[in-house]
Amino acid sequence: GPGPTCVLGIDLGTTSVKAALVTGTERGLALAQSCSRETQAHSDSPGAAPQGMEQDVQKILRALNECLAALPQQQLQQVTHIGISGQMHGVVFWKSDKGCRWSESGPGPAFEADQVSHLVTWQDGRCSPTFLTSLPLPQSHVSLATGFGCATVFWYSKNSPDFLKAYDAAGTIQDYVVAMLCDLKKPLMSVQNAASWGYFNCRNKSWNTDILKKSGFPVHLLPEVGDPGSIAGRTTCAWHGIPQGAKVGIALGDFQCSVYSCLTERTDAVLNISTSAQLTISMPLGFQPPEAPDPSSAVTYFPYFNGDYLAVAASLNGGNVLATFVGMVAQWAQELGFQVQESAIYPRIIQAALAQNHSKLSVHPTIFGERHLPELLASVSSIGASELSLGHVTRALCRGLVENLCSMFPVQHLQELGVSRILGSGSALARNEVLRQEVERIFPFPVVYGKDVDAAVGAAMVM
Repeated sequence: GPGPTCVLGIDLGTTSVKAALVTGTERGLALAQSCSRETQAHSDSPGAAPQGMEQDVQKILRALNECLAALPQQQLQQVTHIGISGQMHGVVFWKSDKGCRWSESGPGPAFEADQVSHLVTWQDGRCSPTFLTSLPLPQSHVSLATGFGCATVFWYSKNSPDFLKAYDAAGTIQDYVVAMLCDLKKPLMSVQNAASWGYFNCRNKSWNTDILKKSGFPVHLLPEVGDPGSIAGRTTCAWHGIPQGAKVGIALGDFQCSVYSCLTERTDAVLNISTSAQLTISMPLGFQPPEAPDPSSAVTYFPYFNGDYLAVAASLNGGNVLATFVGMVAQWAQELGFQVQESAIYPRIIQAALAQNHSKLSVHPTIFGERHLPELLASVSSIGASELSLGHVTRALCRGLVENLCSMFPVQHLQELGVSRILGSGSALARNEVLRQEVERIFPFPVVYGKDVDAAVGAAMVM
């Protein structure tokens, strides 16, 4: 039958919400309009400070409503399908029959959060290594980590059980939005998001309910699980002018949608360096992850689409390390009595590093640790008196970031998997020529830049 007239893609990110309208053309799908709004949703976590990392769901929805209000009404009225992605691992709780309030606003009804908790994000650190080791071992190929939905639920059940009594439903932030749009009585979650929560067996597509029940986990909060790409339901209202009855896809992982938006060949690897950094490749057809995780392995396997898996080296250290370095330089300047804007430092240090083609200085830039080595900290070695300039240090820092990713996913492994090209993406890579030089120096593959990695567009393309 005819394809969808117009598809709306939404990505509910860590710092911003993006909405994209994608239409079908003779050459395939094309981006017609897009809009992005910062959420500014960070909120205090009184019960888990200072390790807690929470966001105000009301502010996320406000940013989403602002995005949709900014898109052309004429095109929204032609939307037949909605694809939604968002930040994985995190968890939000709500009362299934009172999760939101619908109200008339502008051209069509919109909803606001009602009996909904804060979103505990993937960056949350309340589950200490000691706490995690006290939990039962999952029957899953994914190692459990702090910030994972099931770990957070365990934390609440052991530290604040009364908190959970107020709610009867839980999911990621994107699962919540799908449930509200379709008025789902029981949340529906994709295999992608379920795997990111922990305690989910991707082989048989089921939660580890027996293991969880024995440990007093409130299993009634676990969503039902479906395949990515399937339809979760239909809109119950003419949301922002989008017709009632538009099909809504089951919520997807932002990472998978980002990769989907740019990966066309199985022999391509995607290198994304923005706040954090990832190196990703699609695994061969029929690949199945191991039954149990290797906690020391830096490569994890993410469920993708149509039963496929992505092999991912996901580093916690990317552009955030460069931002910390710039902040340190600004702080030093201030302590010396000079006021320098951080925005002015970035181009200067990149320019200085471009003048230094090589540096013996060695920087291991893992100031945020890594999931497979949480205790890992940064270090600097091979410090010579002649290589202490800002240019030498910046060059070594950029090289260290790329070398760290390469140590997680070695070149030999990439070659064995048939990689023939790297697609470079992400804000840090786009803005930093030194980083691009180091990528080309360390990886022996042609590198193509400028590939837009866009989870909102990916979510629309899946539909």
